[in-house]
Amino acid sequence: SINSPQLLLLSGIGPAADLRALDIPVVADLPGVGRHLQDHLEVYIQFRSLQPVSMQPSATQRWRRPFIGAQWLFLRSGPGATNHFEGGGFVRSNDDVAYPNLMFHFLPLAIRYDGSSGAPGHGYQVHVGPMYSDARGTLTLKNTDPRQHPALRFNYLSTAQDAREWVEAVRVARSLLDRPAMAPYNGGETSPGPTVATDEEILDWVRRDAETALHPSCTARMGTDGDSVTDPLTMRVHGLGGLRVVDASSMPYVTNGNIYAPVMMLAEKASDLIAGNTPLAPEPIPFYRHPLREAAVRA
Repeated sequence: SINSPQLLLLSGIGPAADLRALDIPVVADLPGVGRHLQDHLEVYIQFRSLQPVSMQPSATQRWRRPFIGAQWLFLRSGPGATNHFEGGGFVRSNDDVAYPNLMFHFLPLAIRYDGSSGAPGHGYQVHVGPMYSDARGTLTLKNTDPRQHPALRFNYLSTAQDAREWVEAVRVARSLLDRPAMAPYNGGETSPGPTVATDEEILDWVRRDAETALHPSCTARMGTDGDSVTDPLTMRVHGLGGLRVVDASSMPYVTNGNIYAPVMMLAEKASDLIAGNTPLAPEPIPFYRHPLREAAVRA
């Protein structure tokens, strides 16, 4: 979703005005290239553990790390044999949402992606973030040097819906970790902490502390409208019969959850399409539908 639109733009495929501003010859005027950038943002809600049952010591004490690495390298076991995302789930942020719009990851330790820890001793945390953000960003070229990273503007928290769902996400995560089942372990919230309570305080903390889930998508999205880039039936770039884009950039919108399996599915489907393989017959599989969704379908 970053290098694909960058390569398209450098090749003269994209918004004509932007290309001419960089003296790039226009091959195809496609305004949607580099637009509609979407992502998932997430925060860590961290708690201190009253029981010595977490992975905290082995994960945060630097002198242990060479041994953890060696144990994984030679024995394929130990703390290095897992990413510690031992549980997860999807829930609705409020009763008016038809589909679960929040994703959780539960970890038996309180630690950041960079390895730093917010709590001494044992701890645990939940990662949470909205999946249906209506914020849209852009990817643009800084110059014509392909070795230079493009400019990314995600526009996180730029809409009323995004802000509302973030407040709901933090409150739902806190309510889960404050359940009676967690009482034997609950040593108190360490991040963001009890001083972050109002909607404004929560949003201020999210702006300062949130991290990307590394799900950039939709910068060369498929569709049939004038702002789309790829044809959903062929995966070809509009107006260019010999060029296809098949990756997260061609998604019409970011998926509700991690993007890796959907990208592999998209690639498998496109490879069959390119090879001319006959698709399997569809099988109707029953699945749960929330009553709100059923009512919307009937209407």
